[in-house]
Amino acid sequence: MNPAVSPPLNLAVVGAGPVGLALALLAAESLPRARITLWDARALDHDVSGDPRTLALSLGSVQLLQRLRAWPTSPVQAIEAVHVSQHTPAWGRFAEAEVTLSAQQEGVPLLGAVLRYGQLTAELQRRWLQLSAQAPERLVSRFGTPVRGLKNLADRVEIDADVVEEADLAVVAEGGVFAQRDNPPSVLTRDAPARPFTRDYHQTAWVGQVRLRDPHRGVAWERFTADGPVALLPLPASASPSATAETLPSHPAALVWCVPTDNDPVAPLNDTQRVHLLNTLVHPTVGPVVSLSPLKSFSLGLQAHRTLTEGRTVRIGNAAQTLHPVAGQGLNLGLRDAYALVQGLREREVTQALRRLEWQRGPDRWALLATTDFLARSFAWQLPGAGTLRGLGLAALQALGPVKSALARQMMFGRR
Repeated sequence: MNPAVSPPLNLAVVGAGPVGLALALLAAESLPRARITLWDARALDHDVSGDPRTLALSLGSVQLLQRLRAWPTSPVQAIEAVHVSQHTPAWGRFAEAEVTLSAQQEGVPLLGAVLRYGQLTAELQRRWLQLSAQAPERLVSRFGTPVRGLKNLADRVEIDADVVEEADLAVVAEGGVFAQRDNPPSVLTRDAPARPFTRDYHQTAWVGQVRLRDPHRGVAWERFTADGPVALLPLPASASPSATAETLPSHPAALVWCVPTDNDPVAPLNDTQRVHLLNTLVHPTVGPVVSLSPLKSFSLGLQAHRTLTEGRTVRIGNAAQTLHPVAGQGLNLGLRDAYALVQGLREREVTQALRRLEWQRGPDRWALLATTDFLARSFAWQLPGAGTLRGLGLAALQALGPVKSALARQMMFGRR
């Protein structure tokens, strides 16, 4: 069936986080005949702008949001380089193995950007409300209305939101972190036979902000330690950390510090001790950590649905998978899924578009799932020489320019 002459699509988007809002905006602009209903449990007057969680966006995601005219006007921090190194002692010249990816080497203005969750969500919501005000009959908001369940019918979906409505296609774009796996916030189809695959890494992520003395601004740092990865993401100079004020010049960065849950070296320490320990782990050229905000912790694991589609229901973003933060790619993966789905709906009828989505997105999705899973589990392996093997891998990657460039391109745009 030609989409140009088919009946207008009735699309339901469940979840008004960054992925759900981006999908709704893409559909609003790319499917001009579609009726799009955006559902979310939170009230419209709930202020999302203050959410301080940190997001790392790839260049491809930045370009997509700019195209949607939903890029924040408030300051964001460009990522101009990514530096990956290993702290675990190894042997010989691989002891300090490291890899540097740079925007200059790849001929692009930036590799990505760092911003707050609240910044992005507020701007996406502003843009959605702007478009829906221009076409209120076609673009409908159901804020403050939780979706309690979905039921796949032959060629449509039944949406249970106290009052039952129907749609040709429902996209679930809300989800939580791995720690919420026993009580997931994302809506479930009533007749779903398959449970997601899960793996508990028995690791804890401590997150917060630090201030760095004389940092290399625009550089994202990833350090592999014996306990797990430590990541520092540069923040705009105007960011307002909760850390103790410093009289000397310093610059903020977001911290993700992964450690074993059963032998957590961070939990029993006070802030001064945590700063001292952190300074023994970060790369020597980072510049000392001078202060640290109060840290929050959450459990790490993998949760992934084996398919994105089930009947006329699609899952994207955290509703489809939650990843270890070692690569910082979860949101980018969800945005690529959203883009691929809308492109498919532009060119094909719904059933064909969903079939295409599965095979088109499979390589990118499963390559990222496998990579992050392998890296996360490798920190728990009590094998002699495991650190040395990681060091050898980093050294080889740094030496092989074309392979390193291919990795940088995959980080920016996903696997194509």
